[in-house]
Amino acid sequence: MGRKILVAFDDSNNAMRAIQFVAETFTPDNIITIFSVIQDSATLCEMNSPELTPYFVSQQESFCILEDKKKELIKEAQEKAKKLLMDAGFSAKHIILKLNRRKKGVARDIIEEANSGYDMVVMGRRGLSGIKEFVYGSISQKVLQMAKDVSVLIVN
Repeated sequence: MGRKILVAFDDSNNAMRAIQFVAETFTPDNIITIFSVIQDSATLCEMNSPELTPYFVSQQESFCILEDKKKELIKEAQEKAKKLLMDAGFSAKHIILKLNRRKKGVARDIIEEANSGYDMVVMGRRGLSGIKEFVYGSISQKVLQMAKDVSVLIVN
């Protein structure tokens, strides 16, 4: 039996490159989890307080629509990634799609998931210049720095 590999995934080209790398590099006996973290705009959607401005209340439904649309886009991208893996010979039963709402922060949520029994995290590198990455950081850089008991592979 292969290893458990967590692919940190959003709907970006970098994430799809990471999927392509997995498809070309790893054998189909590995279990691949395509893991996405979405921002928690649902909290804004569900807010109900007398302190809210009338303008916010009038626009509140927009947050609900954004939440639903983002989930839909991520799920479509995950399905596309799953198809790419299946076309490379991976069995559908070895590909798990997982979508979590952001709890602690995207990088911390990825690490928390990785620590639940994965052998490796694979993720795309954000396309920042060296200076911007140094100043602002990136999710991949944060995951790499926080990972303790799991290997991290960053795909350019």
